[in-house]
Amino acid sequence: MFQDEARFGRINDPYPCWAPKGIRPVTAKQIIREYTYAYGAVSPGDGSFDGLILPEMNSVVMSIFLKEISRRHPQDYILMVMDGASCHGSGKLHIPKNIEILKLPPYSPILNPQENIWDEMREKWFANHVFRNMDAVENQMVTALLALESDPNRIKSITAWPWITKALS
Repeated sequence: MFQDEARFGRINDPYPCWAPKGIRPVTAKQIIREYTYAYGAVSPGDGSFDGLILPEMNSVVMSIFLKEISRRHPQDYILMVMDGASCHGSGKLHIPKNIEILKLPPYSPILNPQENIWDEMREKWFANHVFRNMDAVENQMVTALLALESDPNRIKSITAWPWITKALS
């Protein structure tokens, strides 16, 4: 599995959108510095995806996420590929027995297909939206994460890169 976390909140950038020729689309923008985090782990081979919304990014919260992944996949031995974020290497990180961590090289987000899941989520569920409060952000995150978790074909189409699928065969 490949793991990553992403920050979602009430700051948004306008996304390009379709409009008839000669019409300039109007989109809303807000800059309110409130955030929460989505943690995700994807298995490109079978298209499984597990997401969780957690309030912070630190080793305690990362340990909660790993424990949940272990609980959801109790019969699997999981090689979890992740970046070198400080919360991934802290001595306070608790790694379940059925998970082993493999770190990506520094500054290489292009090697992590989970990053593309965040792009999909931002494009399909967050583009050109403004949110009244953090509850609305979290409700949209829940909608997006549940939709992604229930669509292994979409996950595979986004994450099953040739070098990954070749390594799995």
